[in-house]
Amino acid sequence: MNRGLLLRFENLLQLHGTCWQLRVLSSREVSGAQWKPVQLSARPVGSLLLHPQAKLWPKHTLINAALPQCRHLATKEETKKKRKKIPLTRGEVEIRQRMTVEELAQAMGKDIDHVYEALLYTDVNLDSVEPDSILREDHIKMIVQKSGMKYKSAKLKEEKERKNTDAVKRPPADPAVLTPRPPVVTILGHVDHGKTTLLDSLRKTQVASMEAGGITQHIGAFIVHMPSGEKITFLDTPGHAAFSAMRARGTNVTDIVILVVAAEDGVMEQTIESIQHAKNAGVPLILAINKCDKPEADPERVKKELLAHNVVCEEFGGDVQAVNISALKGENLMVLAEATVALAEMLELKADATGLVEGTIIESRKDRGKGPLTTAIIQRGTLRKGCVLVAGKTWAKVRFLFDENGKAVDAASPGIPVEIMGWKESPSAGDEILEVESEQRAQEVVAWRTYVEQQEKMKKDLEVIEAKQKEHRLEYEKKQQQLAHLTWRQRKAVMYKGNKDLMFSRPKERTEVDENTLSLIVKGDVDGSVEAILNILDSYDCEDECKLDIVYFGMGDISENDINLAEAFNGVIFGFSVKANESIKKLADKKGIKIKLHNIIYKFIEDLKDELNSRLPPAVVETTIGEASVLDTFSVTVGKNKIPVAGCRVHKGLLDRKMKFKLIRNRDVIWKGYLSSLKHHKDDVQVIKTGMDCGLSLDKNLEFSIGDEIICYEEKEVQQTTSWDPGF
Repeated sequence: MNRGLLLRFENLLQLHGTCWQLRVLSSREVSGAQWKPVQLSARPVGSLLLHPQAKLWPKHTLINAALPQCRHLATKEETKKKRKKIPLTRGEVEIRQRMTVEELAQAMGKDIDHVYEALLYTDVNLDSVEPDSILREDHIKMIVQKSGMKYKSAKLKEEKERKNTDAVKRPPADPAVLTPRPPVVTILGHVDHGKTTLLDSLRKTQVASMEAGGITQHIGAFIVHMPSGEKITFLDTPGHAAFSAMRARGTNVTDIVILVVAAEDGVMEQTIESIQHAKNAGVPLILAINKCDKPEADPERVKKELLAHNVVCEEFGGDVQAVNISALKGENLMVLAEATVALAEMLELKADATGLVEGTIIESRKDRGKGPLTTAIIQRGTLRKGCVLVAGKTWAKVRFLFDENGKAVDAASPGIPVEIMGWKESPSAGDEILEVESEQRAQEVVAWRTYVEQQEKMKKDLEVIEAKQKEHRLEYEKKQQQLAHLTWRQRKAVMYKGNKDLMFSRPKERTEVDENTLSLIVKGDVDGSVEAILNILDSYDCEDECKLDIVYFGMGDISENDINLAEAFNGVIFGFSVKANESIKKLADKKGIKIKLHNIIYKFIEDLKDELNSRLPPAVVETTIGEASVLDTFSVTVGKNKIPVAGCRVHKGLLDRKMKFKLIRNRDVIWKGYLSSLKHHKDDVQVIKTGMDCGLSLDKNLEFSIGDEIICYEEKEVQQTTSWDPGF
């Protein structure tokens, strides 16, 4: 046979065998057979021809089965080659200013721990670094470079300046459209000087009897109808020290201030403060000297005391009217009212009753059935049902209007106090009320004000961050100066070793509340009460004794949510002029939550101080029982040991072996503990009284010296009291 034909025939057989192997490969998952490659060149030609599987498969079938397998293997090889070509870490990272740790990690395709590890080479304090912490630009670049990458600055997106959509007051009205309005009069004065009793007598109602302890707790706004037909709007503000902000708010919307001073007490702390509020607001004063019916009353002394505060009555050549009254008996009240009307006429108080409404919120509260309610004084326009109002960061579509007696009214003109129902959220007392054209416009105003507040908060946060970074930078430079004598590599090695432990000690969320922490949930009846309580708590300055943590504060009665919060934080619920129904009380008892309800502010504070005291650890107090002097020293042998013994004489009190003793030498305490023996004339005794001699030894073999003092004392645990003084 021709040698060339034999070579071709052998090649054909090798191709045939390869196809058979591919067929076996394609069916290995089904048959479970393991594919083993065969070295065809080593096999005899005859063995290939006689292979039974080769005979069973036609040529075109083998080729069709082999082609998909060839494509599969080729695709797999190409994928491997492509993967090898892709770099694992190298590349360009788009960076920008004020990137957070988390944002940088995402941009680099790394986890957050990689960024933390790179920060070990910088001056950044890892204790203060969180995933949302903002990094400096030089630190961002250094981290990218340490990771073997390149950086490029992101294109700054020019943020369009947001259009101001806030609501503003209307321009001043045309004098031709102004109409007379009732004067708004604020009653100011010291606590319990008779302000509420005065209003009670003017209105012929029993407000004072309803007030807790006879002290007004929040602002009340009322209309007093005079016999002559005039109307006077009165604001009754609290006199207690805690409610300074509420008094200031009252003077900001008022026209006239009636300063009530008790004739027997004279000028007091809140009296001076009230005078200052009136001066700051530029409001004229009328002096009402109350309780003139009492025997100890001295109105002239009150007038003279007020001279020191630049309040000069008419009889001393000033312009302040002074009226002696008795609010309880109703004496001279009409004289006071006439003086108020006369001063209002001199002031020529007028307002525009047309157009969009403007006003001021005096107080806000939450009612379970009516929702958020606000007491307001209308200053311009006429408020009616259906008006859309904006105040602070909330808005309302007026559903109902109520007067001071809770009766529904249709409209409220300038100078008239009214309670408004329909607010989406409770606005803050003192917020300005502005009417807008539609609900959509109200939402725009609220959105703008929220945006402005967020921008201001971001600005403040950035200032704090920059201050912290500056502090860390100075600390870093100080460390660098200490390591200045080392080489660059040595410095980096020292810094890395010193900081690597911080990788595993980053701040974590607090899971347990410190036992020495009082967590508070504060609830009040109205916004002003909550504000006053928070102002008091802001004065707390004894964090080293017990931490004070205000978990939540708000208006309304105690709810199940308050109980759950108190349980989560191991806290106490304090309520002011609010209620807790029976189901809430039972739930609190079941969960072991304390609910403390008060109607008088100073009792609220006293209970809070008691709760703080209960969180303080007890103090150990030493009480001296007896004193003795060492007159002589000697030693006795017990077994193989020599024990020092002191011969003493008791000169005060007694020595009781059960109690603790201390050894004093040259005014220094050199030992504290218990006696090992106490003898009198070689007899073991328990007590040695004044004037008696004794021999004693300590539980520690200390040498005595003549003149040492032996003090017998008793230790007692005494409950500590907080040093916080809120000014009550």
